[in-house]
Amino acid sequence: MRLTVVGGCGAWPAAGQACSGYLVEHDGFRLLIDPGYAIVPRLLERIDATEVDAVLVSHSHPDHCADLHPLLRARVLREEPAPVLPVHTLPGAVDRILDLDGPGTLQDAFTLVEFAAGDQFEVGPFQVQTWQLPHSVPNAGIRLAADGQVLAYTGDTGPSPAIVELARGANLFLAEASFPEQVPARAANYLSSARQAGKDAARAGVGRLLLTHLLPGTAPGLAEAAARATFTGEAGVAHGGIVADLGP
Repeated sequence: MRLTVVGGCGAWPAAGQACSGYLVEHDGFRLLIDPGYAIVPRLLERIDATEVDAVLVSHSHPDHCADLHPLLRARVLREEPAPVLPVHTLPGAVDRILDLDGPGTLQDAFTLVEFAAGDQFEVGPFQVQTWQLPHSVPNAGIRLAADGQVLAYTGDTGPSPAIVELARGANLFLAEASFPEQVPARAANYLSSARQAGKDAARAGVGRLLLTHLLPGTAPGLAEAAARATFTGEAGVAHGGIVADLGP
């Protein structure tokens, strides 16, 4: 299993960067997780839009799904439209995105496959488990497994014991860390810090921690140092272009 970080900014894309966007590949299958703001131009530097086999969306905030719209346009508004793209999503999470061109305009480009947080299902070669994690809108933590390799991803979340369950023994833990040390009181119930991500990674016994969703202007070194204060394993910060192979 291979993860390519297309973008990792939280809230809005910093100059020259993109919001959440993660391409996961295994056995020739390409799964795009959370096509947030500005990820499509960066994705197209690597693969054609028609080469995405499925999309999986953790929640409805546009920094996690807004670029589903240009992705679908790039697939359908061409001389030879791409096959219908399965979009796995919580109920209603991408409805506003799909209606940007008006109802029905992109209907031949996608098929919605709705799931509830807590469901288990398959997407291509991946076994998918989901957890409901606390956020300001419904959010699904996601665990992908294929051939004994495991990627765990929080989406956006406040503190929860379910995070450790989600990440238990994962080769790679992709964890939201909007703030380095402490989450402001106004957001404490639905966002996380790098320090907290480190604690969760240590409790879960993950192989590698990758911090994502840092707010623009946050120094990556501060976030990484905060995580390393609570996690002694390999840790880093997600940014566009990082490639991680999840092998033995």
